[in-house]
Amino acid sequence: MRRLPVVLSVTVALVSGAAVALMPTAQAAEPGRQQDFADAAREFGVPESVLLGVSYLESRWNTNAGTPSTSAGYGPMHLTDVATATAGSHHDHGSEDPRGDSARPTLRPTAHGHDTGSDNSSPSLRTVDLAATLTGDSPATLRSDARRNIRGGAAILAQYQRELGIASGNPADWYGAIARYAGATDTASANAFAGEVFATMRQGMERVTDDGQHVLLRPTRDLAPNTAQLGRLGLRQTARAEVECPSDIACEWIPAPYQKIGDGPGDYGNHDKANRPADQKIEYIIIHDTEGAWDGVLKMVQDPKYVSWHYTLRSADGHIAQHVPTKDVAWHAGNWYVNAKSIGLEHEGFAAQGTWYTEAMYRTSSKLVRHLAEKYRIPLDRQHILGHDNVPGVTPDKVKGMHWDPGPYWDWAHYFDLLGAPLKGRGNAKAGLVTIKPNFANNTPAFTGCDKDNPGAPCPKRGSTSVVLHTEPRQDAPLLADIGLRPDGSPSTMHVSDHGSRVETGQRYAVAEVAGDWTAVWYLGQKGWFFNPPGAPTGVWAKGAVVTPKPGLANVPVFGRAYPEKEAYPTGYPPQDIVPLQYSLPAGQRYAVGLDLGSEYYSATTFDPAAHKVIAGKTRYIQVQFGHRVAYVKADDVQVLPSGR
Repeated sequence: MRRLPVVLSVTVALVSGAAVALMPTAQAAEPGRQQDFADAAREFGVPESVLLGVSYLESRWNTNAGTPSTSAGYGPMHLTDVATATAGSHHDHGSEDPRGDSARPTLRPTAHGHDTGSDNSSPSLRTVDLAATLTGDSPATLRSDARRNIRGGAAILAQYQRELGIASGNPADWYGAIARYAGATDTASANAFAGEVFATMRQGMERVTDDGQHVLLRPTRDLAPNTAQLGRLGLRQTARAEVECPSDIACEWIPAPYQKIGDGPGDYGNHDKANRPADQKIEYIIIHDTEGAWDGVLKMVQDPKYVSWHYTLRSADGHIAQHVPTKDVAWHAGNWYVNAKSIGLEHEGFAAQGTWYTEAMYRTSSKLVRHLAEKYRIPLDRQHILGHDNVPGVTPDKVKGMHWDPGPYWDWAHYFDLLGAPLKGRGNAKAGLVTIKPNFANNTPAFTGCDKDNPGAPCPKRGSTSVVLHTEPRQDAPLLADIGLRPDGSPSTMHVSDHGSRVETGQRYAVAEVAGDWTAVWYLGQKGWFFNPPGAPTGVWAKGAVVTPKPGLANVPVFGRAYPEKEAYPTGYPPQDIVPLQYSLPAGQRYAVGLDLGSEYYSATTFDPAAHKVIAGKTRYIQVQFGHRVAYVKADDVQVLPSGR
């Protein structure tokens, strides 16, 4: 990342491209993208702070290598062109059973003819066309040229202001145009988006973008928007009845149906009634992406023959729809043990084809997760806040088919900054653990497979949350093998979906060895090396607990679920098999401890909730960071030790 000098009256850190609030005495940023914003604001009569604030909420002023966002938005101003989006749903792909309960028949969801894309005629999804009309630039230029893209966004804001009949240079009078910009169709979403923009303008921001541009938005502490303009936009009112969301984000209730679909006691969909947390503790929040566009995904979750999740988040403005009460169990993570103890959030987007997520969605998602974590006392760390790609398969035959969203372009470090739980290091190389934390913008692994029509082509070179592991401390060494994904033991690949030799930001691993600029961690029973130079680290030292096999054991089994022993099941409830995965944890290796868990199985195989039962056993399990995904080992099989010992 190129660092441009800036003189402040106080010290301001620009770490990993993260934005920080600034003090009012900061000097002006250097020309470049900053000048592009100033020029466009002047040309179209838009207050520069308004243009900067809107752009920040869409893209954080990034270009994202010219690739579309997960909602087909391009450039710093997120000019949309939905024709570039890819339709489909990840629940229709692969062999994963989203319910993941081996006591029931395998669930094979299909979209049942639902169109999973968006309405291509919607103006909010084709703002590049409006920008082209207003500026005379071609859509292709507006998508690819950052300066022209900013100019196009300014032209749209000015047009929206003219349509409101307001002539003013005061940013407070641009509330209506800002609220309209993200394309929200309801008042709550438009108000939430505009509120975040004005909060950003009041606070001020500065950062170095993904292409090395230093941009500064000066704070305006006493900025009070004219919110009365919202009523002039002709948007529908949002119904908030029944939703479990913080009051400062836009959230509506669109229920997933709990409904009989056949004559048998187990013929129903698309979730299970429960009484959490009274009967079972909620341990996890699972981050997904939809692999489909908003309109189509909402149709699917309302289909009783499909699957379910608790919340869906819209990319353009961060709007949220809740579908399942958090007390109930949704079918979303491919692992029944995890489903029974988690809340699932689906984010509109595509893990590969659309490669970046909007700031608006990151912000509302983080507010929702923070709210849920506080309500259910869930720690804000990567042992409890998991990606779908971190959830283990339940049995050996299920490992290969597990899904891999939200993918390597979800910015976990920025997300945890927004959660108010930034990822930090602790100690030195002797601490025994390392937290993965590359510089997102500068970390650009050479993935392939982002273009579905040309799967062998390189993905666009852009920031990633993933760090690749090698068998030896050198860049040309082979990748590790994952026998769950490749039973023949062949090495992993750089395909964007292949995480068999890949660690993610925020995950903690036990250090196996340090050699110069390289660090090795224990991973799937192997030693995996990643480049970690002190001057540009991709991991920071950490302290905590680790597990290793008890003396006398050559290895211990690893599990994908923490189920009770056979004796714990009462009459009428068939015991579930405790099946080890194809991996094992060898003596001499250590793995980072996540959670200490009691054994539990939620029996919910019939439509009548009266027959549902939480079965708890005496066996205890410890969650470990075993590979890219977490896993469970029996507490009786391992020693728990301080990581530095």
